Amino acid sequence: MKILIVSDTHRVDDILKKVISIEKPFDMFIHLGDGEGSETKISLMLDPTCSCLMVQGNNDFFSQLPREKEISIKNHKALLVHGHQYGVSMGVEILKDEAISRGCDFAMFGHTHRPYLKTIDGVTVLNPGSLGYPRQAGHIPTYMVMNVDDDDKFTIETKEIMGA
Repeated sequence: MKILIVSDTHRVDDILKKVISIEKPFDMFIHLGDGEGSETKISLMLDPTCSCLMVQGNNDFFSQLPREKEISIKNHKALLVHGHQYGVSMGVEILKDEAISRGCDFAMFGHTHRPYLKTIDGVTVLNPGSLGYPRQAGHIPTYMVMNVDDDDKFTIETKEIMGA
């Protein structure tokens, strides 16, 4: 199973369209907030058979998207949030603890516009960074691809879009 994970596109949909073109085919698409009203446009970019999961970010005013979502990825459980409600700008400890309390193997967030990937106390905490306005050194747009094999083993790779 291949999963494309993005966040903080902030209506910079041309870069997202490029990423989708590069990474297809994939089985699941996860957007961790701040699409800023592009939800329908984004869902139309995807193959109709692709599972599309999105949560609301702090800039998704008037959005009907859920603020957070728990999902299954094969035999793993993931908590999807934007992250501002868990204070991720100050650290991931609160989010990690919330994931543990819910029995989640993954905590996925956005908001900081910086890629992050670390396993802490058995929870893999990740942020794909931002396609719209990256804030890490070099300011290169980033996203993540997760692959889960038939034995439920997973790999996660952070990828960059050069010249975006």
